[in-house]
Amino acid sequence: MRRVDWRGLSSFNELSERQAIHQLYECCSSSIWALRVAKARPFSDDEALLEYADLILAELTDTDLDEALAGHPRIGDRPDNPSSEREQSGVAGADSAVLTDLKKLNAAYEERFGHVYLVFANGRPADELLDILRQRMHNDAETERRVMRMELAKINRSRLTRMLTPASIYLDDGATT
Repeated sequence: MRRVDWRGLSSFNELSERQAIHQLYECCSSSIWALRVAKARPFSDDEALLEYADLILAELTDTDLDEALAGHPRIGDRPDNPSSEREQSGVAGADSAVLTDLKKLNAAYEERFGHVYLVFANGRPADELLDILRQRMHNDAETERRVMRMELAKINRSRLTRMLTPASIYLDDGATT
């Protein structure tokens, strides 16, 4: 690992393909999405990257989407990565009854649709996310798949935007010791 002063898009464009794929996979757990977006570099500006990422997401197969969903914890569960933890910050400290209802409805949702309930949480309170979940339980499978894909696009855009923000980061350059 080495420390890098991240300059946003220019730094992203300069990464090795392996490093770019790793950074993108941190945004979306679809390996084909990360690979295809990485191979399309260099991007002229942030919006070009965001639009291309949306395009690739729209082309993902159901299997690729399932891979992407596997990288997302259930709403209300303890997130296992910094992005999800930040996005679900509004759930922290929620009333235990709301968390219990979220857990029950998450299970019912997964039983009905075959995948985790995905929503652009970004600091929204648990009761709001629970209300959205209740509403989405009335969707048919095709509608819900479309809604889930739109929510994933919002999450990806948010994570990509955060990735493009200048900062100091640590990159795995593939060196072994």
